[in-house]
Amino acid sequence: MANQTRKIIHIDMDAFYASVEQRDNPAYRGKPLAVGASPRQRGVVAAASYEARKFGIHSAMPSKSAIALCPNLIFVRPRFEVYRAVSTQIHDVFRRYTDIVEPIALDEAYLDVTENKQGLPYASTVARQIRHEIFTETNLTASAGVSVNKFLAKIASGMNKPNGMTVILPKDAETFVESLPIEKFHGIGKVTAAKMRRLGIQTGADLRERSREFLVDSFGKAGHYYYNIARAKDNREVVANRIRKSIGAENSFAEDLNDKATIIIKLEQIAQTLKKRVDRHQASGRTLTLKVKFSDYQQITRSRTFEKCINSLDTIITEAVTLLEIVELEDKGVRLLGISLSNLDNEKKAKIVQLSLFE
Repeated sequence: MANQTRKIIHIDMDAFYASVEQRDNPAYRGKPLAVGASPRQRGVVAAASYEARKFGIHSAMPSKSAIALCPNLIFVRPRFEVYRAVSTQIHDVFRRYTDIVEPIALDEAYLDVTENKQGLPYASTVARQIRHEIFTETNLTASAGVSVNKFLAKIASGMNKPNGMTVILPKDAETFVESLPIEKFHGIGKVTAAKMRRLGIQTGADLRERSREFLVDSFGKAGHYYYNIARAKDNREVVANRIRKSIGAENSFAEDLNDKATIIIKLEQIAQTLKKRVDRHQASGRTLTLKVKFSDYQQITRSRTFEKCINSLDTIITEAVTLLEIVELEDKGVRLLGISLSNLDNEKKAKIVQLSLFE
């Protein structure tokens, strides 16, 4: 039986970036909208409104493909400083109820409310009040999942979107998981789901029938996790202080870069942005990674790990250019460059929201 002692909430803002844009500009409301660079700028969709999602538009889709699906799609450049400010408001609401908050992104977090500051007896009441306060203070909606562990709470939060809440009670947890299609399991991606289906695993009930040994043999160490979640078990704690694992910067270009000298100039500019972020977090790192995406959307990375941490601008530029030398540019145009530092020695240990690799 699932652990009945914990009360976990997963909060997920609804179409966060797009909803902020629609909130701040009445002309965008009720219309298909994408946050990201337009097809003329050869970018990708960072977020899509629910009106846009009806056309099959989703994040990470090339803008050119999105406009083909919806010719009337509105493109808006992202305003990350605004999103971060709203995220701060949201997290202020969380901390009125608990200090055990694990940020996953600007718009998503786990909360352990087993003991909450308001003394409310039910986690569902806490979640309902949090969603109400978020809406009152930001005019944005959030969906919530409530259950006894992170796995169940995460799945529950996506079941009644947008602006909904789902509670999975301990007595219903195992039955719920048994009926769940394997693609709906958090932590099982498309490739793994396809492999499971080839092995005859279609649902949670099928997954539960497989032994731990079979799952570990088929999927490696992840097999232990699959064995447990098939039984609605997840012992991961909500970790209040997420320490950043990497710091990066990247840039997409409106036109392909074909000249190596120009590529190096752009790389130096990206390194300067990275240096500012590294300094802001009082960090240094042992692994430097170069990311290159070509005009045909092929993407490669090259990395080097050092004995000691680095953080000087000159070193970042020198090593990034050195990594560039081992990339076969051939006649391909470069549409995106990125640099990141990982294996961090971060002096600012507390309350850092982990963003995506390249922010």
